[in-house]
Amino acid sequence: MDDIKIDTVEMHTGGEPLRIVTAGLPVLHGETLLEKRRYLRDNLDHIRKFLIFEPRGHYDMYGVYIVEPDMKDADFGCIFFHNEGYSTMCGHAVIALGRYAVDRGLVQKATAPETRVVMQCPCGLVEAFVEYDGEKTGSVRFNSVPAFLFQKDVEVDVAGRGNILVDVGYGGAFYALLPVDRLGLSLAKSSVQELKQAAGLITETLKPSLQLRHPDNADLAFLYGTILTDGNDAGNSPESANMCVFADKEVDRSPCGSGVTARIAQHFQRGLVQLNETRVFRGPTGSKFKAKAVKQVTCGSHDAVIVEVSGQGHYSGTCSFTLEADDSIGKGFLLK
Repeated sequence: MDDIKIDTVEMHTGGEPLRIVTAGLPVLHGETLLEKRRYLRDNLDHIRKFLIFEPRGHYDMYGVYIVEPDMKDADFGCIFFHNEGYSTMCGHAVIALGRYAVDRGLVQKATAPETRVVMQCPCGLVEAFVEYDGEKTGSVRFNSVPAFLFQKDVEVDVAGRGNILVDVGYGGAFYALLPVDRLGLSLAKSSVQELKQAAGLITETLKPSLQLRHPDNADLAFLYGTILTDGNDAGNSPESANMCVFADKEVDRSPCGSGVTARIAQHFQRGLVQLNETRVFRGPTGSKFKAKAVKQVTCGSHDAVIVEVSGQGHYSGTCSFTLEADDSIGKGFLLK
């Protein structure tokens, strides 16, 4: 492997990192965003490992490539990557990228009190609105792609825990959703390792038997992870905590933007919330997102909703990462 040099801007949303590649990414071939994503996976996956794995990253690192969009209304395209591969949607990244896009001039004109930013994600167009006072950017709200409850009360035979019922929801990615007490665990009292292993086991058990379908593209039809909740699902509860465990047992430090999108769709379809009823979701770090269903739509044969999610991203630094040609360990490794 030749020498590599890649520059990044580092951000986080609610503690969940985002490594934004700003220079050094090779040319990506493909006419569409999904074709570019496949090209990365098949030809340039060493770049993902270089940025996500040790010694530059860690097991729970997350990143994004900014690319040319193929949808005419988009300001730019996003390809998200993590410890296992490439995801279809990422709400915490959209929140951080909203600020980044306005600050770096990726939109034609910044306007106060909000600037509209349209991103093409692998799941489709995502519209964000960034607080802007003429000088400084702030919090971000975004409207994601149509979200829906794919299947209710799916029975999963979890080794050592018996038959567990889960819902499967889509919020730009597919998730299994369940209250954590069904596993005999607690978000407040159980260790992160216990929760991570239990959620990962549900994902691994469910994947082979769950026949997922998405009306728009077969590339979107895979189970991304499992979200463990505190069970406070009714709209009259002031807030609800959850932990999203996705990809290869990666733990989202934030409430998870695509995850709370799926949860709102679940709540709406189960009659637990109404249109424009705001819920607050708390992640493992204590950071919070607000979310609400703002419009009823359809997605293929599914009754769906457009969900608005809001939160705050922050800058944490800039980096210039290098790899010398003779550094085989520096290509990337993970100690689990």
